[in-house]
Amino acid sequence: MKVVFFEDVEGTAQVGEVKEVKNGFARNFLLPRGVAGSTSKDNLQRANSLAQKEARRQEKLDGEARGVAGKLDGYTVTIEARVGETGHLFGSVTNRDIAEQLTARAGVEVDSKIVLLAEPIREIGQKQVTVKFTRNVTSEVTVDVVPDEASKPVVEKFLAEKKAQAEADAKIAAEKKALAEAKAAEEAAAAEETEEE
Repeated sequence: MKVVFFEDVEGTAQVGEVKEVKNGFARNFLLPRGVAGSTSKDNLQRANSLAQKEARRQEKLDGEARGVAGKLDGYTVTIEARVGETGHLFGSVTNRDIAEQLTARAGVEVDSKIVLLAEPIREIGQKQVTVKFTRNVTSEVTVDVVPDEASKPVVEKFLAEKKAQAEADAKIAAEKKALAEAKAAEEAAAAEETEEE
């Protein structure tokens, strides 16, 4: 069924759009709630008017958000957290923690709902996080999770062990590569002797 939208429907359409939707979705959800209507001339004019009004409103919101987003773009926020012996955090850093730190340190009011974090951060290190102010205005910030004072010795020990393990793995890999090259050279020499005979 083809309908024209009078309101934004997340993941489906925006105001003023004419779209083909499933009959059940239109009959059971869109039409009874007044979110969309049939594609009559009057409905199309109404939707067009609403779309223009929404575009002006969105442009105003975007203009306000650009100023705030400009302050945060490229900003790095450091969050201290308690870390265990495996290098993982006790607990995690969530979008709420990030929003609170941005509000406190950057001087910009940030709601936790606009901090887009797929899953909580559970390890130390840096991570890029998107802050979505409006549909069209986003800002990238770097979240640097560092160990707190009590966790620093544990983390240093963990990192030293990790480095030693990486060096040992690299040494073993180099030895395997040298053995493989020596074996290949022996086989090549044996093949040459066979050809000479």
